[in-house]
Amino acid sequence: MPNETIKLTAKFKLKNPPNGLDNLIQTYREIVNTLITHAHENNITSFYRLKKETYKSLRKEYPELPSHYLYTACQMATAIYKSYRKRNKKGKAKGKPAFKKEVIMLDDHLFKLDLDRKIIKLSTPNGRISLEFYPAKYHEKFRGWKVGQAWLVKTPKGVFVNVVFSTEVEAQEPKSFVGVDLNENNVTLSLPNGEFVQIITHEREVRTGYYVKRRRIQRKLKAGKKRKKLLEKYGEREKNRLNDLYHKVANKIVELAEEYGGIALEDLTNIRESIRYSAEMNGRLHRWSFRKLQSIIEYKAKLRGVSVVFVDPAYTSSRCPVCGGKLSPNGYRGVKCECGFEADRDVVGSWNIRLRALKMWGVSVPPESHSMKMGGWKVGRNDVYKSYG
Repeated sequence: MPNETIKLTAKFKLKNPPNGLDNLIQTYREIVNTLITHAHENNITSFYRLKKETYKSLRKEYPELPSHYLYTACQMATAIYKSYRKRNKKGKAKGKPAFKKEVIMLDDHLFKLDLDRKIIKLSTPNGRISLEFYPAKYHEKFRGWKVGQAWLVKTPKGVFVNVVFSTEVEAQEPKSFVGVDLNENNVTLSLPNGEFVQIITHEREVRTGYYVKRRRIQRKLKAGKKRKKLLEKYGEREKNRLNDLYHKVANKIVELAEEYGGIALEDLTNIRESIRYSAEMNGRLHRWSFRKLQSIIEYKAKLRGVSVVFVDPAYTSSRCPVCGGKLSPNGYRGVKCECGFEADRDVVGSWNIRLRALKMWGVSVPPESHSMKMGGWKVGRNDVYKSYG
């Protein structure tokens, strides 16, 4: 099998960033907005055309600025205008497109990263400057990785350089696949040995709890700094807690799949467009970060030589994995088939996902009749522990 490329982003917080960076960020934002306006007025979605029509005039206006800032600004403007056009077609765009963030896109001509000396060399109108960053333990794992694009980002917490790293990993031929069915409160796995494992995450309760807290804050406090600070505080807590949860869940899934060499996930690319339930259910499902969990599972699996495939999610929980017939409800989250098959719908989903992955791989899949064994894990804030019963 051909090698695969893994890309991950690492954050580097700068120590005592110079005041001149504020001027550079402001200048860059002005340039990007000029380019967006030109793209909007002339309906330009091509980076090369936008650069060709604007580069000379911008070069005259900003003679001291390194030329690659203009190149990356063209990339940013093109991406923003394309996104605006898509939203506009759906009737979701308001006003004209604009760039309001304090962000600069950097290519390999504009910055150099030195992990040993813990500095980033940045090209500026006044020459190249060295910026120290705070070292983090996880930075070390990127030694030997290829450095790609980066973003200089100014936030209330400081100035960061977010660097994209990439590495080649050897893709191995999978022996079989572990089917993974993601849900709001659990992740169910179908193992090739006939065992079904359910990891209880309680993600829905976590999200709902923080959602209720934010609504209470909005009702009790008027708009202002205090309310904004509290909302940001609980938003950050929710994000950190869920990130910790996702990494623990992904580690457990990859650990179980390593023996078989393959993981099968549902392709949920356009799933949000088909969410049509009550207002409460719609809001809850839109807050669920299933794609983020999938991406974490994917990169952790590839780093350990486990292949990942995505299958069509249609009817995975409503078709019998034994005979292919339509399933009917059988109590809370239970389903049954006319052939006599009965199971939890999450078990059925993970089973069908695994079978579809095998079919994609060209494996003949006969009707399965082996006994089902259920194991389970609960994911706590500090650990993952096994439990039965």
